[in-house]
Order: sequence, then C-alpha cells, then structure tokens
Amino acid sequence: MDYLILGNDLLAWAIALGIAAAVYLLLHIAKRLIVRRLRAFTRATSTYLDDLAVGVLSATHPLFLLALGLYAGSHWLDLPEKTTTLLSRLAIAALLLQVARWGDVGVHGWLQHYRTRRSAQDAASTTSTAALGFVARTAVWVIIVLMILDNFGVNITTLVASLGIGGIAVALALQNVLGDLFSSLSIVLDKPFVVGDFIAVDDISGTVEYVGLKTTRIRGLGGEQVVFSNSDLLGSRIRNFKRMETRRIVFAIGVTYEIGRQQLRAIPAILREVVEAQPQVRFDRAHFKSYGASSIDFETVYIVQTADYGAYMDIQQAINLALFDRFAEEGIDFAYPTQTVYLARAGTRPEAGA
Repeated sequence: MDYLILGNDLLAWAIALGIAAAVYLLLHIAKRLIVRRLRAFTRATSTYLDDLAVGVLSATHPLFLLALGLYAGSHWLDLPEKTTTLLSRLAIAALLLQVARWGDVGVHGWLQHYRTRRSAQDAASTTSTAALGFVARTAVWVIIVLMILDNFGVNITTLVASLGIGGIAVALALQNVLGDLFSSLSIVLDKPFVVGDFIAVDDISGTVEYVGLKTTRIRGLGGEQVVFSNSDLLGSRIRNFKRMETRRIVFAIGVTYEIGRQQLRAIPAILREVVEAQPQVRFDRAHFKSYGASSIDFETVYIVQTADYGAYMDIQQAINLALFDRFAEEGIDFAYPTQTVYLARAGTRPEAGA
C-alpha cells in the first residue's frame, strides 16, 4: 500500500532523506579536509590570518550543514508553496546564524591575538580591547537577528526606530560613562601613553599604573595613587617624559659685583669649557644675561643626549663641582643675596652720590 505524507510517497521521502544525508556528509568531509589542509599550511607560515581562517572555518556548526542537507533534499519533494517558502527562509536563517558565528569567532580570535601580542608592551589594551570586542560582537548579532526577522517578513523599521530612540535615551543617561569608555578606546588606539610611562598632567606627575574603561591610575611621586577619569585626562595637556629623546637644560649662576673686568670676560669661556667636558652633552650657549639686584647673572644652555633623569642630574652635579673648583682657582666669588644700608647722622643730609 502506498502511503502519502504531505503529498509524497515513501520512496520520494526516502530519496529526499538520502540526498540530505549525502549532502551533509559531503559538506562535513569537505570542511574537515579544508581545515586539515589549512592547518598544515599554517605551520609553514608566520602570519596570523591563516590561523584565524582555520579557527573561523572550524566554527562551522554541524546543524548548519544538516540544515543545508535537508534544504537540498526538500527539492526532490513536491511540497506546497507555503512549505517551500518556509524552508527557504529557514535555510537563509541558518546561513545568517552561521555567518554570525563566523563573525563572532573571527572578532574574538583577532582580539585575543592582539591582546596576547600587546600585553607585554601595553597592559591597558587587555581591558579596553575586551570592551571593544564585546561591542563589536554584540553589533554583529544584533544585525544578524534583524536580518533574520526581515527574512521572515517582520517589519523591522519600527523596531529599528525604537532601538534608535532607546539608544539615544541610554546614551544621554550614560553620557559620562560612555565618554570615558570611548576615551579609553582612544588611549588604547592612539597611545598618548602606555602603562609604565612617566607623565605629567597639570601639576601632577607620576607613573601610569592602570588604564581602565572609566579611569586611569597614576602613582604619584609621593607614593599616592591619583585617579583620573579618562575624559578629563584626554582633555588635559599631557607631558610624556618617557618618550623624551634629549633634555634641554637652562641653568643660571651669579657672581659678585666686586669681580674684575678680566675675570668677568673669562666666565663664558669657563662655562663652555666645563659643559663641553661632560659626556653625552652638547653645548648650546653661555651669556652674560643681566645685572641682578645683588649679582651679575650668567645663563648657560646645554642639551643632554639622553632622557635619563639620573644621568642629567649626574651631569649637572659634575658641572657644579667643576665650576666651584674653577672659580676658586680664578678668584671669582659666587654671589648671594646682600643688601647695603647707608646711615646718616641726625641733622645732616647725605652727600650727593652717597
């Protein structure tokens, strides 16, 4: 006896199931072969893109292959138009879900590789790229869900408009948090500083210890931890001393007004000689700058060819000690604040010029 199921006999159903099973097996075998070949290829290369491709293809779900097999087998059957349309939409939905899974695995794999590669140089990237990955993966799934709903005939225009209005409301309510979040991403991507850099923000100086989604923490010179919101930090002028290549140093000395003319004229040459004798230093200039209230002032400028603050202080100390010795040899006295007081007797007027 011939039995009919949805207008098709058992033989038609058997053939359809056979086609579905064959398509599923062929796709499954093809997936395994391609993944195996790609893995063998990745062992001979140093790039990460082929490794990422292997990870994405390996994420192909068996249910997706089964859905393709069933859809292929359904073409052998004589089905109502509504059923055929429904099967087509289900097949497209399965494809979209698989695309979402590929995208999710791809984004996650790339961010994981980026964090692993940058963690030793920039520990702050771990936190911020995790947030960036969450936003990207959520966006992928939201877009895919909307496409699936549209595929099934759902009018998503109103839904998208509602999501837009809701998003605006949420953004207004969380504008400070979102501002700090995007500032965190800006710090990670633009890298004005990284963890371990010594920076100065306004009158606060310290070493960057942590860059989070909302705040950045700096260990101050006094040992205290200073916490900045990321938005306020990027809105300030930041001086990154760790990225200095050279230091321009300006220092001044003063000598007494009792100095002789020859001694006075010899001081710029002495300053130049002492500075040029130091290692890692490029002399710029030394000049008689001005007449001070209690001293004759000289200004010297030199460039330290290293950013090391300790090296700069060693050089300046050597210069100061050498100047002390040279001025002692030349009989030149350093000036210090003095004030001369003139006294007049009662009932008399001081003479002109006194």
